[in-house]
Amino acid sequence: MSVWGFALSVWGFALSERNKKFVKWVNSLVNIVTVYNLLSLHQLYNFIKNMSQTASITRPLWKRILQFLLRSFLWIFGFLIFWIVLLKWMPILFTPTMLLDSLSAWATGKDARIYYEWKSYEAISDHVKVAVVASEDQRFPTHGGLDFAAIKQAMEENKLRSKKRGASTISQQVAKNVFLWQGGGYVRKALEVPITYLIEFIWGKKRILEVYLNIAEMGPQTYGVQAASKRFYQKNAQQLTALEAARIAAVLPNPKVYLIQNPSPTVIYRQNHTLYQMQLLGGISYLKDL
Repeated sequence: MSVWGFALSVWGFALSERNKKFVKWVNSLVNIVTVYNLLSLHQLYNFIKNMSQTASITRPLWKRILQFLLRSFLWIFGFLIFWIVLLKWMPILFTPTMLLDSLSAWATGKDARIYYEWKSYEAISDHVKVAVVASEDQRFPTHGGLDFAAIKQAMEENKLRSKKRGASTISQQVAKNVFLWQGGGYVRKALEVPITYLIEFIWGKKRILEVYLNIAEMGPQTYGVQAASKRFYQKNAQQLTALEAARIAAVLPNPKVYLIQNPSPTVIYRQNHTLYQMQLLGGISYLKDL
């Protein structure tokens, strides 16, 4: 009912005791006004609806494309948030890297089996946790996802190096391995950065390290510390010593070339260097506040 209709009703109520016929006439008038207003609102709704449909047809092509891209982005972003929240609690069943590794082996006639077994954070030796941080990302507990000091240092060193050195943090590696693909390229790097910040915010450091220790490649078709421990040391990940943990961390830069079994002099050197770095960081107490 409109404002005029409401006012007429009040007026009719006030005069109800003095003139019954007049009140009846007023009520009839109110009903007529109400029906007219409802019809007007319905016509207005239809008019707006028709204008919207006409506008969508006559809207320039570039605006329709822009609207489509915006909607697509919102859908993808929403799904990504949902997926990240879900994986905060669920074990990672597989990654694109594992799938491609298996397909590549199958295509060349090799054994396509992937060695992989998920283990919780508590079921992994603390020595391994410190070893991978000492080897791959020593500022992991304090940076927000990207290590800008390491990026700056790598950029300076790469001016003098023929083989470029990266500065990816553990968080970035998790974002890449779980949600994206291997290889360089500005597109993947551009997508990697916001995903890294999202998992830092939603997952936290402990969950990121737990995922990394389970999905990082640690040998030929071998992913995660539990699979590497059972395959190369015949024990569970919780039983690994500091020396064994340092050996695993030593092969992380290139686990298809650096091997845990029959290690090369480079692997032995990296293993000893990692052990030294673990001591400098303070051992397993370095990660107690994650």
